[in-house]
Amino acid sequence: MANRRAPSDRSRKPLGAAKLDELALAYVARFATSRAKLTRYLARKVRESDWIDDIDAMAACEAVADRMERLRFLDDRQYAVMRAGAMTRRGLGVRRVKAQLYVDGIAPADSGEAIETAEGAALAAALGFARRRRFGPFGAAALADPKLRERQVAAFLRAGHAMTLTRRILAIAPGDEAALAALDDEAGLD
Repeated sequence: MANRRAPSDRSRKPLGAAKLDELALAYVARFATSRAKLTRYLARKVRESDWIDDIDAMAACEAVADRMERLRFLDDRQYAVMRAGAMTRRGLGVRRVKAQLYVDGIAPADSGEAIETAEGAALAAALGFARRRRFGPFGAAALADPKLRERQVAAFLRAGHAMTLTRRILAIAPGDEAALAALDDEAGLD
């Protein structure tokens, strides 16, 4: 006998302000998020459902986000610092951090500290990226093929690193610890 599942009920389920509040609470309990991301999530849930309350659905989304902020479940400034730190530890550059904070709906007033931190960690992030990808001083051998070098430069740029920093790191020969230490010292003086 074949195991057959019942067809799913794809009808739109009713949604009200109380259920919207429950959805928001479950979302912030599970994910670190920004106000804009929470609002987008709630708006999507409203679009996927039949709104049954008398109040405007989008006004209800904003009210729920306001409540989550008052309860301190949302803090865009703290979220930006956390997100930027995580991205730089993964080896991503300042441009990628700025772009992600913009996508996450973080206002410039709330992202300033996070961007400053990412700028301060730019060299460490770029070196971490090079180490993980085995580029430049962490490679097995010097690259003779210009196309491979171009690919490495492109990878650095996609990761959000500055072109000047990228060129300086890729110019270091594999295993040249002195040049790596000099780059580190030079960055410390800036």
